[in-house]
Amino acid sequence: MNKLFCICFWVSVSLGGFAQANTRVPEVDKSAMDISYYPGNYPILKIQNKATEPMVMRVIYSRPLKQGRKIFGELVEYGKVWRLGANEATEIEFFKDVRINGKKIPKGRYTLLAIVNETSWTLIVNKETDTWGAFKYDAKKDIVRMDLPVENLNESIDAMSMVFEKAPAGINLVMSWEQVRVTLPISL
Repeated sequence: MNKLFCICFWVSVSLGGFAQANTRVPEVDKSAMDISYYPGNYPILKIQNKATEPMVMRVIYSRPLKQGRKIFGELVEYGKVWRLGANEATEIEFFKDVRINGKKIPKGRYTLLAIVNETSWTLIVNKETDTWGAFKYDAKKDIVRMDLPVENLNESIDAMSMVFEKAPAGINLVMSWEQVRVTLPISL
């Protein structure tokens, strides 16, 4: 009986290994996923025991590339809800309660979207998470909206970028792509 068990065991292990060996690895995505933290480089500071404050927030997004295309007004259409990146909808996570546009946002994970126009963007914090694009966007799940001015840049940014920076009243989330920068103020 033990011999039969051993034979069955080795056959199942061998077949399992065969199935795993034939698993296709997906191609590398053209719009790499990235994470920005506040404080910046928090995970590295934490493992080096150099973090002087706890993590407050992070944003997870896919970084599309300009690659010679006209972005705003064409690839990203004016007046339509945009996932604020590529692929999965951009998510922002707060590790403590914050305020955006005077509204208290409880700590937690949210989707960050935008309605882009030539001179301003409407930034949207929405309860729906784990979604692809903005195809199932539901305005009834909005937590807060805030209109923000567009700052035109002299240089062109090829890879969409999001970074946090310390500000007098809290933290700014700075979004840049093509020749545009928009800043979302977040109060603590």
